[in-house]
Amino acid sequence: MTNPDPPIDAGELSSEAPVLTLFHHPFCPHSRFVRMVLGEYGIEARLVEERVWDRREAFLGLNPAGTTPVLVEEGHPAVPGAQIIAEYIDETRGADTGDRRLLPANAPRERVEVRRLSDWFHAKFFEEVSSILVTEKVFKRYMTREQGGGPPDGQAIRAARSNIRYHLAYLGWLARARHWLAGDRLSYADFAAAAHLSCADYLGDVPWNEDEGAKNWYARVKSRPSFRAILADRMPGAPPAPTYADLDF
Repeated sequence: MTNPDPPIDAGELSSEAPVLTLFHHPFCPHSRFVRMVLGEYGIEARLVEERVWDRREAFLGLNPAGTTPVLVEEGHPAVPGAQIIAEYIDETRGADTGDRRLLPANAPRERVEVRRLSDWFHAKFFEEVSSILVTEKVFKRYMTREQGGGPPDGQAIRAARSNIRYHLAYLGWLARARHWLAGDRLSYADFAAAAHLSCADYLGDVPWNEDEGAKNWYARVKSRPSFRAILADRMPGAPPAPTYADLDF
């Protein structure tokens, strides 16, 4: 796991700090999504690791829901949640990105599809797969008994491993039918899917041999420069699956 900056309060963000600060956790898939998007757009942000189970009062002041990620920009209210941050980045910076825009401009049908698929992974895949695997295999290592820590729940892990198979089949079908998941262009949908899969992939829980289309699509996203920081994430005492950082897996 990366070495975090010390926790900071909203009041500590001064004029000397970067314009953007992202409260995140390296193995929070929603945080990984935002990091990829920022990297894709070449937007720099200070990364502050937040362990949400500590329920820091200062962090709850930024996001009463107590979840990561939260983006803070000087002079603006805190922006909580992957989907809301994606919309905020598009509204404030999307017009300047031209053909690299990750939410299609002036194309309602395409925008709906990007949002639909993004929500599929941020909500459905998260609930059925990535949240379970990350909580059981990563977060519980650092949580006290009172916070819900303890040994991983094998039954929950088996359920997540079963669920991932139909998600992977759907992703593979999309990848074979389209150039990118939501259509002809790379979009938020691709990074949403890749962010959640990357957490499961680190833990060795993605059966890539079951769908070549999904595997080939993931290799394309994984090879993008914006993915490099994600591939560098490490958890002490738990190295990634052998092919995690392999671009030709």
